[in-house]
Amino acid sequence: MERNEKKVLVTGASGYLGSKLCHTLLNNGYSVRAFVRHTSNLSSLPSPSSPNFQLSFGDVNDISTLHSALSGCHVIIHSAALVEPWLPHSSSFFNVNVGGLKNVIQAYRDSNTVQKIIYTSSFFALGPTDGGVIADDNQVHHKNFFCTEYEKSKVEADAIAVQAASDGVPIVLVYPGVIYGPGKLTAGNVVAKLLIERFNWRLPGYIGHGNDRFSFSYVDDVVEGHIAAMEKGRLGERYLLTGDNASFKYVFDAAAVLTNTSKPHWSIPMWVIEAYGWISVLFARITGKLPLLSPPTVAVLRHQWAYSCGKAKNELGYNPRSLKDGLEEVLPWLKNSGYIKY
Repeated sequence: MERNEKKVLVTGASGYLGSKLCHTLLNNGYSVRAFVRHTSNLSSLPSPSSPNFQLSFGDVNDISTLHSALSGCHVIIHSAALVEPWLPHSSSFFNVNVGGLKNVIQAYRDSNTVQKIIYTSSFFALGPTDGGVIADDNQVHHKNFFCTEYEKSKVEADAIAVQAASDGVPIVLVYPGVIYGPGKLTAGNVVAKLLIERFNWRLPGYIGHGNDRFSFSYVDDVVEGHIAAMEKGRLGERYLLTGDNASFKYVFDAAAVLTNTSKPHWSIPMWVIEAYGWISVLFARITGKLPLLSPPTVAVLRHQWAYSCGKAKNELGYNPRSLKDGLEEVLPWLKNSGYIKY
């Protein structure tokens, strides 16, 4: 089937990653149907009048709307997720991240046109890599502890996706790292949000002593990885769409060098960050505005999350840019958008 004959349903299409997926799929010659809620902000999506682009309104928790959205589609990219380190009601994570995936799988089973599902998991589903380990797609979460309820929900969803694959569902699992880059300033774009805090002097020092390590993924590379998984990914396989493994101290230092500004002069102890997180949660409960830093965020920062994307490179042609190159694109965008000055 030619690309222009293949219709792709993107769930979570109005989100940070989903909107980028819609634009790139269209540019690559696919027909796209964006699955969004009636309350979603659609400003980052292609125009509804764009050729080969459609909107379909619904919710992943309402399977009847998924049935309607899937009509005539050949591929599902299930990128819808609730991505936050903390929410006042943790059940929301499981309703969306677990229940939504179950509904997508059931909707596939009820469909007669869908040939493949690309499921956007998360590095959190594989678990931390403490002890200097760099994990690959064979790692299984130890389940001894969970830093966040989001992490716990993605582990549960991962098990459902793996079981579905063993049951014959044509699903490919992809695991982005810490996604960053230009685009919506959601919780899924935490690097940009922390850089804004840093350059506006609301975060005057390093977070801890730079002992954290994360695998950073530039958003456009993750998008290309999804499309490659759709085109070349083997059914039932897992692919890490990660990148450079580095600390947030490195991010702040590299940002200072790239902008010719001073590096932070001190480190903020983790106990101070945690205390600030508890205060932020208190204010969040009062105001309803979700905090940037919370105790679960601090728990994440106390562990290592380093991964290898070798399998995706070999099988999908995944080619992530370096963290330095990615920051060279993010920082001017933040400045030109008026978020930071330097």
